Amino acid sequence: MRAIPLTVTALTAALLLTACNNGTSGGKGKSGSACELGKVSVQIGTASVAPAAGDTGEVPVSITNQSAPCTLDGFAGVELKAGGTSAKVPALQGAKAQKLKLAKGDFASFTISYVRGKAGDATSLEAKSVKITLPGSGTAMSFPWSYGPVAGKGGASTPNASVSAFQQAGD
Repeated sequence: MRAIPLTVTALTAALLLTACNNGTSGGKGKSGSACELGKVSVQIGTASVAPAAGDTGEVPVSITNQSAPCTLDGFAGVELKAGGTSAKVPALQGAKAQKLKLAKGDFASFTISYVRGKAGDATSLEAKSVKITLPGSGTAMSFPWSYGPVAGKGGASTPNASVSAFQQAGD
């Protein structure tokens, strides 16, 4: 009679291990796998540009799923580039990422907030492009940055900028 409890225990363990796979690695064809650039479209919307040094601006970025259902689990990776210099933009302090599932046609957005720096100032990053990656995906897309220099927190390699959590749009 010990065979039944051992079989149930083994089956339970197998199911628990299977449940641990959240689809972010090795499950590209599964429903709920990480959203990937190339299978979603990315657009930078009309920005609220910081008009002068010290002012804050916001750049909205929208993601629309063009393929099978996928998941955004974490923050977008954002990197500002100026020639040979690049600087990663951190997540907004205190923000909590939520796990969003996107069906085909669904979209979500996040915002890049920044403080405009002084042109020619050594502590500002004269950004010319922004590179974006999605959580769980190593593929990146670059877009022009036309919103002026970004102020640094003590230097150009530490931008005074942040990335908000994804927000799902729609119903």
